[in-house]
Amino acid sequence: MPQHQRPFLALGLRLIATLALATLYMMVKLVHQHGVALPEIMFWRQALSIPLLGGWLAVRGRLFSLYTRRLKTHALRTITGTIGMVCLFGAQVLLPLPVATILGFTTPLFGVLLTALVYKSPPGRSRWMAVVLGFAGVVIITAPGEGTSFAGGISPLGLAAGLCSGFLVAMISLQIRDLTRTETPIAVVFYFALFGTLLLLAPMLLTMAPHPPRVWAELLAVGLIGTLAQILLTAALRFGSAASVLVMDYATLIWTTIYGWTIFDQLPPAHTWAGAPLIVAAGMMIALREHRQIKAARQTA
Repeated sequence: MPQHQRPFLALGLRLIATLALATLYMMVKLVHQHGVALPEIMFWRQALSIPLLGGWLAVRGRLFSLYTRRLKTHALRTITGTIGMVCLFGAQVLLPLPVATILGFTTPLFGVLLTALVYKSPPGRSRWMAVVLGFAGVVIITAPGEGTSFAGGISPLGLAAGLCSGFLVAMISLQIRDLTRTETPIAVVFYFALFGTLLLLAPMLLTMAPHPPRVWAELLAVGLIGTLAQILLTAALRFGSAASVLVMDYATLIWTTIYGWTIFDQLPPAHTWAGAPLIVAAGMMIALREHRQIKAARQTA
């Protein structure tokens, strides 16, 4: 089997990546509770990635992989990605970790809608069913009329942030799909960190404050873990297709539930577990459909 097709290794790397992502979300929530503003958290998340990625490439003798002629496209992707990160981290801060994670699973649903709009490709019946099923799960999770506290419902602002994050990640996926036609995956990650750091510098300077050594260590961990997660996600896609490894992403819900319970003493409301399976099932339906289409295309070729 060719090196780039090692499905079990790809699944293993993706599983470890989900743990790294859940740990990143937990650290963001923890650091924010220790008084660090969101712009500063995001700045250090991006800034620390630059020397880590650059050093990793230098050690491997692959700095040439950062060559690009599409700096403007990278910059536009950074703007969308930074807004998406605000929504993503905002949802982690405002909601119990599992609820924010479940709302992030709406990305495939928005992906279907965006693909239909951008590529003028109308979804089939199964995809429309998945979209309807997924958003039915969102309606159940929001528990209309039960209030806005974690005990009864969820924060409206947190809900908006979570859904916006799902939408923007779907949009970013289309941008990355375009970029990777000419750019290496590591270059996409590196320039996002570089332009993101520049974009976040002013908000960080306006909101930063003195921190004790413990909080600086936590901010360092945010940068390290976030970079590790990106490397693992990239490596998983090197050894397996996106459609085949996507199923592992749902393991993030396990890790964030454990973190929410053990560290923040937060468990999602009971109705969350009624809506979550619908969203997960919708995402898996879309992933399975994509996998079958890719397999059929390969067989035809």
